Amino acid sequence: MKPLFEAILRYVPVRSDDPDGPLQLQICSLDYSSYVGRIGIGRIDRGRIRSGQNVFLLKGPDTLPLPVKVNQVLVFKGLERVVTEEAQAGDIVAVNGVEDIGIGVTLVDSEESKALPLLKVDEPTLVMNFQVNTSPFAGREGRFVTSRQLRERLARETMGNVALRVEETGDPDVFKVSGRGELHLTILLENMRREGYELAVSRPRVLVKEIGGVKCEPFEILAVDIEEAHQGSVMEALGSRRGDLLEMQPDGKGRVRLDYRIPARGLIGFQSEFLTMTRGTGVMSHVFDDYGPMKPEIEERRNGVLVSAEKGEAVAYALWKLQERGRMFVNPGEPLYEGMIVGLHSRDNDLVVNPVKTKQLTNIRAAGKDEAILLTPPIRHTLESAVEFIADDELVEITPKSIRIRKRLLLENERKRAARAAA
Repeated sequence: MKPLFEAILRYVPVRSDDPDGPLQLQICSLDYSSYVGRIGIGRIDRGRIRSGQNVFLLKGPDTLPLPVKVNQVLVFKGLERVVTEEAQAGDIVAVNGVEDIGIGVTLVDSEESKALPLLKVDEPTLVMNFQVNTSPFAGREGRFVTSRQLRERLARETMGNVALRVEETGDPDVFKVSGRGELHLTILLENMRREGYELAVSRPRVLVKEIGGVKCEPFEILAVDIEEAHQGSVMEALGSRRGDLLEMQPDGKGRVRLDYRIPARGLIGFQSEFLTMTRGTGVMSHVFDDYGPMKPEIEERRNGVLVSAEKGEAVAYALWKLQERGRMFVNPGEPLYEGMIVGLHSRDNDLVVNPVKTKQLTNIRAAGKDEAILLTPPIRHTLESAVEFIADDELVEITPKSIRIRKRLLLENERKRAARAAA
């Protein structure tokens, strides 16, 4: 850590903290409490602030001051927040009681004081549909399953999660949720399932804009740090995802850093593939760059899926016979329903199978013994890998106990009718 500390001392400019000057506090983060409402967090640049103080709120330079009153001022002590009577320049504080507080606003104690330049929050680049779970197993494992509960939870999240956008759709049970990337959205989903929510989500899609009559998509600057032995496979994968190499920097010790400019949709599903290619030794990070003209289509999942045709519990004998068709996602004894995806097909088409079929028994004694059933361990999807895996006509069913992958239309005849209509 020593080189990092030395770099901070050498390059980060020193602030002129003046505890006796006029107040200047810029909000850089938000939180929310059901008791006190929205909470603003920031570092006091100048002056002092007290609990119960009347101040002015400025939403950027050249804006009119709005008189507000601070309810409480809290300072950080370890992992907890402690109410204090007064805080001064240099302190990181949390203030509540100001309803209009937001990212980048400045709190001052005089109408003549100037606001600090507004902070820029990265725009959302990916969107997913969050919807009420409509599978036959809906309501078995979750406590919050209705659209009203889902709407309230998402609205509460937007109070403190400033990069998140939630929009209503024509269907009252479906909400359009936009975020900064897969990780941003899957963290929200993981928190919701731990709180007892049950829902279904669609495949992530990029937010497309039309700029100057040209259809544009978001681009990211991607940096990967990998071993030189994996350089070829990583560059080939990023090339197929329409990434443009900007810079290559070997460190002379067996590792190399690659900088790419790549469409945001090219990063969907790349995280797990990247970890597999680099044997878990690679490090990747990306940040939003800007919008640019749409790149050509990117190849999606090559394999089809195995879809259950019946409802019931998975049978070991049936799964054993289906192993010739591809890799399974379920264990014997797991409850299944019609339209649930139970495996990855070895070919590029979807196949409807019967994983609940038992062995046909007769009363005729057979010469020889029964065949030994040897099952290959199934692929177990995490929340992130399931969201990356699904296609446009599939959903991930998320409950506090289970993660299942299903077809959007559960019945086979409905899927055939939809395919004919699309053709």
